[in-house]
Amino acid sequence: MRKLGIDYGDSRVGLAITDALGITAQGLETVQHNGNDKLVLKFLEQVLEKYDIDTFVIGMPINMDGSKTQRVEITEKFIHKLKCKFPKILIQTIDERLTTVAANKTMNYLNINKNKKKQIIDTISAVYILETYIKKLENS
Repeated sequence: MRKLGIDYGDSRVGLAITDALGITAQGLETVQHNGNDKLVLKFLEQVLEKYDIDTFVIGMPINMDGSKTQRVEITEKFIHKLKCKFPKILIQTIDERLTTVAANKTMNYLNINKNKKKQIIDTISAVYILETYIKKLENS
């Protein structure tokens, strides 16, 4: 069974998926939703039709000092929608501190141009979220 990493943002959602064995994470898609979660849920339905997914791994936007950001409440509301829409899928959260920073460093290293960065940063962040979860599973 695969895991799906989700980097939930105000206007875009980055998605990443594991291989069938759950060993590696690959970027899947960036969904433009501009605040309309119905678009995201519809896209996730399509993903679930194509892949056998048992877990959603969602990044939680925590401050560097460990306190909750304003986005945590918004993310928790989205998680509630996921639970209602997909009750059989396990939902895990992962601290997403510095995933965007890591994604930017990766894109800079790869010399990706500024316009392309905006299109893929959320997907790369979702890959980092999913990789963090995979490492957590390995260590437990």
